[in-house]
Amino acid sequence: METDVTEIFHVLNEIKVALKSLDRWASETPVSAPLYLPGTRSWIVYEPRGVCLVISPWNYPFSLAAGPLTSAIAAGNSIVLKPSEMTPAVSSLIRKMCHEIFDPGIVAVCEGGVAVSQALLALPFDHIFFTGSPTVGKIVMKAAAENLTSITLELGGKSPAIVTESSRLNDAAERIAVGKFLNNGQTCIAPDYLFVHNSIAEEFIRKLIEKTKRLYAPNDDLERSADYGRVINESNYTRIENLVADAIDRGAKLEWKGTNNKEARFMHPVILTHVPPGSLVLEEEIFGPVLPVIVYHTIEEVVATINSKPKPLALYIFTNSNAEYKDILKRTSSGSVCINECGVQFLHHELPFGGVNTSGIGKAHGYSGFLAFSNEKPVLKQKNGLTAVKAFYPPFTPATQKVMDWFLKLF
Repeated sequence: METDVTEIFHVLNEIKVALKSLDRWASETPVSAPLYLPGTRSWIVYEPRGVCLVISPWNYPFSLAAGPLTSAIAAGNSIVLKPSEMTPAVSSLIRKMCHEIFDPGIVAVCEGGVAVSQALLALPFDHIFFTGSPTVGKIVMKAAAENLTSITLELGGKSPAIVTESSRLNDAAERIAVGKFLNNGQTCIAPDYLFVHNSIAEEFIRKLIEKTKRLYAPNDDLERSADYGRVINESNYTRIENLVADAIDRGAKLEWKGTNNKEARFMHPVILTHVPPGSLVLEEEIFGPVLPVIVYHTIEEVVATINSKPKPLALYIFTNSNAEYKDILKRTSSGSVCINECGVQFLHHELPFGGVNTSGIGKAHGYSGFLAFSNEKPVLKQKNGLTAVKAFYPPFTPATQKVMDWFLKLF
């Protein structure tokens, strides 16, 4: 069910929207002529970028490969797709599907590890679409610069959630529980750390634990739950354990933790409070079922903390006050914002999806995805004979200067 919701539905929707909208997207767009260019006619042509490289990650290995692939095909490109080596079963399935569906001159799938990625990045592609961590995103950007290749980077980062004192606690707790612990926290837009107003902090944490149990383990046995995921591999499991251990060593308080099973890569949800600044769990993207909670007194504290960090991929605001969310929107920058919800912006195909600076470059999904893989080529057609532009041809005379002075004042 989780896979259907997070992977299959998204891809089917992208395909359906592209099929329905492609004629409109790809049509020439007429552009009105300015007053100083009478007699001209202009329009925008959407042409394929060419041969594109799509590098997809392991956390949603199907949708984050097939989604960009859909946009690239809609825009008329040929594609080399490099799925993640960390999910070999899904990568093999993608290769098999693409082999059956597409001519190899349109879509080619290259499986393999880092060496394959490096070899592909050395080639002069017309566009690269990469989804992954900011650290690897920098490597991709450097490689693209060698060939002056355009890029779309869908990265991650530390997406904060804010629960104000005016919020509806039951709704906020349930939605944050789903947004955080879906796919065992291995979601680029999952709430990475949480601000809760001091007046409701204790009650909210209690409700968050209750809602998580009710959602994922109604029989109070998370390890046996069919709905609670696992950490992708041992190295990531160890990395998350180290984040928690570092926070505790620095004085963080464990509000909720259970028994783990490293062999099965089962990690019980962890909720931390009193996490000291500088703790790794507050500096690095967690990408696991661990949620640090910061108790705040004023919204100025929250805004200052968010603005002191790299711009996040997503920002979540839980409030019943329009003034509160409008104030936060005005004073912060992020790739996307959800108010009283978590993660649903990813499924809205009419909304551009992407980050800002460290959390990403460029946008995806729907029409934005089509544009990411298209060259918007402007075309201007001039009439024959006398034109307005000729008034400014050399030689430049006093009469020409008078006309230009008039134009400068007019515009």
